[in-house]
Amino acid sequence: MAIAPRVGYLAVDCKRSGFRVSSYTIQKKGNMSTNYFFDTEFIEDGKTIDLISIGIVCEDGRELYLCNSECEFWRASEWVWENVLSTLVKKSHTNLESRFIDPELWHVKAAIKAAILDFCKDTKPKFWAYYADYDWVVFCQLFGTMMDLPDGFPMYCRDIKQYCDDLGNPDLPKQGKGEHNALADARWNKTAYEFLRSVEKG
Repeated sequence: MAIAPRVGYLAVDCKRSGFRVSSYTIQKKGNMSTNYFFDTEFIEDGKTIDLISIGIVCEDGRELYLCNSECEFWRASEWVWENVLSTLVKKSHTNLESRFIDPELWHVKAAIKAAILDFCKDTKPKFWAYYADYDWVVFCQLFGTMMDLPDGFPMYCRDIKQYCDDLGNPDLPKQGKGEHNALADARWNKTAYEFLRSVEKG
């Protein structure tokens, strides 16, 4: 299914984009790296992590927000239903296509992977997240194993919380509304990083 354009989101039609989902090399512009701030929402049970949604904000202001139509919603806890899925999925609907509140956001993982590759192309990406461990695992799993990460992608994620601790743990800016929405959280991650950079520079 093609991803329809919408204001504020990157749109990618995987069939028209011309790249192969199974093999992709990020083209770097010199040695300059580009910061990408991301967040994911997911279902986890101590054994597996199942992606619900991912939001990515580039330092240049571009944004990407997509949801995983292959997510096994039945595994979600009540907390996840109340705090994450309630704004994305109509719980009472058994028909998968009719349960999505905004169907344009929902795509299979292969399409999400392709959109991320297109979003990060022509850059040397540096990824940042807040309490990043689980976010990074579920991000990497979109590509397969760690060895399947595209050439040019780092094999680790930078953690904004660790950065904060290294600077003496200053109070970070308040997020306000939107917590547990992957795109809103990714935007806040960028804000928190920029705040910490200002603290570091004095």
